[in-house]
Amino acid sequence: MKFTQVIYSFLRSGIDIRAPKSALPTIILTMMLTVIANPTSAADLRAAIEDDYASNLEGLFKHLHQNPELSFREFETSKRLASELRNLGITVTENVGGTGIVGMLQNGNGPVVMVRADMDGLPITEDSGLAYASKKTQEDINGERLPVMHACGHDVHMTSLIGTARQLVNTLDQWQGTVMFIGQPAEERIGGAKAMIEDNLYERFGVPDYALAFHVAAGKEAGTVSVPKALAYSSSDSVDITVYGIGAHGASPHAGKDPILIASQIVVALQTVVSREISPLEPGVITVGSFHGGSKHNIIPDRVKLQLTVRSNDEMVRQTLLSAIERIATGVAITAGLPESLYPKVDLSIESTPPTHNNAALAHRVEAAIVDVLGEDKVVPQTQKGMGAEDFAYFLVTEHEVPGAYFSVGGTPLEELKAAKKSGAQLPSHHSPYFKVEPEPAITTGTLAMTSAVLDLLAKD
Repeated sequence: MKFTQVIYSFLRSGIDIRAPKSALPTIILTMMLTVIANPTSAADLRAAIEDDYASNLEGLFKHLHQNPELSFREFETSKRLASELRNLGITVTENVGGTGIVGMLQNGNGPVVMVRADMDGLPITEDSGLAYASKKTQEDINGERLPVMHACGHDVHMTSLIGTARQLVNTLDQWQGTVMFIGQPAEERIGGAKAMIEDNLYERFGVPDYALAFHVAAGKEAGTVSVPKALAYSSSDSVDITVYGIGAHGASPHAGKDPILIASQIVVALQTVVSREISPLEPGVITVGSFHGGSKHNIIPDRVKLQLTVRSNDEMVRQTLLSAIERIATGVAITAGLPESLYPKVDLSIESTPPTHNNAALAHRVEAAIVDVLGEDKVVPQTQKGMGAEDFAYFLVTEHEVPGAYFSVGGTPLEELKAAKKSGAQLPSHHSPYFKVEPEPAITTGTLAMTSAVLDLLAKD
């Protein structure tokens, strides 16, 4: 037994620390006995989840992995999740925000806890070497047929959602309140959470008191969990810029206005925004990921299309970056002598999400609950190594200001991580055709952590 476990239990107990000194020995003994008893209940819960994995969850995971669907096209995936929840006696509503589903498990009076899993795959041809690799193709929302792969672990998230639901149904005597299970579409297009909110999610089903989610991480040790206390994910904005010009013969550039040159100057000028307009202590990214223009060697075209991704960790920095993009694009066009009718068109409405910030108090409480079942050595600090984004933020930054906690769960065995480090090899990342995780420890750990967090938040008085 570790001293910090006693402290965690003491802090969550609600016992008045101003109690008479004569009562403290009894209080401390009670708390110690509670902590000593916890490993048994934690062991029972872990055993139940492991049995469920062998009996149900492994098959569900492989089915989901082999049958991925693209953003806003999760027709069969949402039906399967709805069926799994209904089989547990949970009331399910489909087609929320498109293909989203909402499952409500009510168990007396108490808080409402949202548990969210994203459902969509990515337009990638899988090359993971797994026996159950996806061979699926599907038409996307634009009608283009593309390969589909779960290259970001959403199959793990959905499987764990069902695992968590089953454990909560089986432990109704241990908690009271309501659990709102969310199967969210289109996280990869950072639009599904917003679509569900705009479809009156909270007006129809109630505002949750807490919102929880997790993401499996291929670069972290399986069986470990990290709970950020503040920033969980960066903001993301996809920006389209159409740069106009005046077409001409390539041998007579003076007869036109070259949009390829103008667009090139815009690309270079945009790089000064992060280096010169925001504090060096504030992270930000403006990446031009696509530059398309022209059709032949000797033709100056009349337009060029640019596609950008913009990232930040702070809403003010985000707005600074976005406003600078419009200003620079217009400024370069003016410098080139273009008339106002040919100023660039900047579209900021493609795909966007604000930063995802965890509620500090909730994150600490969730971490404490997870420590109780996994142990301190399995709950590790989270460090930001990139500027990945998550539209889970839309469930939090509404007019209701819902407290949220988003954590990560390791998905790669320690032996593989050590071997990769020793050889210098790079493990396949998220969004790679080679992406894979070890499903059993990822799913069972994710389910154990999520179930424990919900049980703590909805614990009976």
